[in-house]
Amino acid sequence: MIQASHPPAQRGATLIIALIMLVALAMLSLWSFNAGTMNLRVVGNSQARQEVVTAAQAATELTLSTPLFTQDPLAVAAGAIPIDIDGDAQPDYQARLTPAPACYRVRVLKVNELDPASEGDRACLGSSTAQNPGIETAGAAPSTGDSLCADSEWNVRAVVSDARSHATAAVNQGVAVRSLSTDTASACP
Repeated sequence: MIQASHPPAQRGATLIIALIMLVALAMLSLWSFNAGTMNLRVVGNSQARQEVVTAAQAATELTLSTPLFTQDPLAVAAGAIPIDIDGDAQPDYQARLTPAPACYRVRVLKVNELDPASEGDRACLGSSTAQNPGIETAGAAPSTGDSLCADSEWNVRAVVSDARSHATAAVNQGVAVRSLSTDTASACP
């Protein structure tokens, strides 16, 4: 008698292993996609933040490049400052000076602190009363030694917000300005 051979019964182990491998590959692909997307968001946020900081810095530089901020700080802060970051002649951001530039310290310069050889200091030499060194005038008030100029210190703060990325930056810049004491007295407390 001849016995018929029956193939061994397959239990489906190969199929189960293949399905587990496919699920593992799908999960690895999904994890890689999420990690790449997260990195892209981080880089985008960093770029948006850097752009608004650069725009705020550019606004302070534009403000400081003109003496108008010391003469009429409220007028300078009244309008937005358009900033072009990418050089296409179209403003990319609008910066605001908030609060208005503020003078927080004034110091009248003494004549002996000035250098007569410096062109900038020569305009400050002198005083409101004529002085004759070594000669006291009867009844005259003693000389204070003040020059015609004063150094004032200002704070300029620019704020930029980007509606697309929700990035916001504020840059504070301090600056010392030398001007006539009469001009400084009207702009500074």
